[in-house]
Amino acid sequence: MSAWPAIAATVIFAVAFLFIATEKINRVAVVLGAAGLMALLGLVPGSEVFYGHHSGIDWDVIFLLLGMMIIVGVIKQTGVFEFLAIWAAQRSQGRPYRLMVLLVAITGIASPFLDNVTTVMLVAPITISVCRRLGIAAAPYLIAEVLASNIAGAATLIGDPPNIIIGSRAGLSFNDFLVHMAPVAALMFLAFVLLARVMFRRSFEYHPERFAAVREMDARAAITDPAMLTRSLIVLTLVMVGFGLHTVTGVDVAIVALIGAGAMVLVTRAATAKYLAEVEWSTLVFFLGLFVMVAGLTETGVIEQVGQWATSAVGDSWFAGATSLIFGSAVLGAFFDNIPYTATMAPIVENIAAQADPQTGQALWWSFALGADLSGNGTAVAASANIVVLGLAARAGQPISFWQFTRYGIVTTVLTTLIAWGYVWLRYFT
Repeated sequence: MSAWPAIAATVIFAVAFLFIATEKINRVAVVLGAAGLMALLGLVPGSEVFYGHHSGIDWDVIFLLLGMMIIVGVIKQTGVFEFLAIWAAQRSQGRPYRLMVLLVAITGIASPFLDNVTTVMLVAPITISVCRRLGIAAAPYLIAEVLASNIAGAATLIGDPPNIIIGSRAGLSFNDFLVHMAPVAALMFLAFVLLARVMFRRSFEYHPERFAAVREMDARAAITDPAMLTRSLIVLTLVMVGFGLHTVTGVDVAIVALIGAGAMVLVTRAATAKYLAEVEWSTLVFFLGLFVMVAGLTETGVIEQVGQWATSAVGDSWFAGATSLIFGSAVLGAFFDNIPYTATMAPIVENIAAQADPQTGQALWWSFALGADLSGNGTAVAASANIVVLGLAARAGQPISFWQFTRYGIVTTVLTTLIAWGYVWLRYFT
């Protein structure tokens, strides 16, 4: 088999990633151009990239995003995000770090039970609103929330998309994830809260006069339509229950989100133009292009080759294998988006785990899950939640650059990956 397709796919991906990182050209234009070039050169499987066995586009992610964007767009019309923003500002006394801990804690509590994208889509509008009220930059708080969400989401089967893929492939249950992943996720989350105090210290601004104005506000007055809010919250609750039960019911989270979006529009009779205006169309298109780019790497065997090279380097040293899976996944997943990366690597990990005894095999799966989950913080395009928040921030007039996000993400990934590695060593190999 000729090596040129793999070389061509790697070069196109690397050049596109460079353009995304330097932000010289609009990122949507970059991924569409790269995806089109891969299709033109026959590096992706023709029309099958859109559907079928070789589908490179994860439509579950696209439709989950679309459904949640509509739901958030409807809820926004009730004024509840303004209410929560004023409440958060008052509760934190306007103190920057206290506010960050409060917002990060809300994110951290929600993330294990909702997927990361849903969590950040609900918390980000509150954050942008409270920062406007206090006259401070929203970027540090949004970045901290995404990083926290990716860490806390590792705790459960449904908290982070890679976990769903791994759970399905390895036959691991919701309770298995709770027992093995929740303890280290809690430890990493606490470490991150302390790290955030240092990482973002130069960004913390306190404006007493702004807080004085917010302190006098009546938060309840921000809710413009209580009846609409009540109906919205009932539908949102049912959607969350649907997310939580999807492993039992077999109904995909994307279907739950779309049904929820339709139900919310029907029961609230929300203004169509308003909620459609809240849909981040550019973010959805960016995902489509990115998925096609990664499909090019998958179809030409680049990711599989990297995976096989990593596993052959392990031999029969299982702790070395676990170490490779944690650190290797943390690095590679940061460049390829951790969802397609996990889907591609899962069969390779399954082959390695099958050669070990069952207990060691499971330890390898947990190592892979931790590396894949934590890789989501590695760069601004490493996880779906990151891309969504960058889109929301840009729309709010407070854009976050690729490197602004990534420099905090790298530090966080290094710290949490070291903690995860220590945990795996102590729990499974001593």
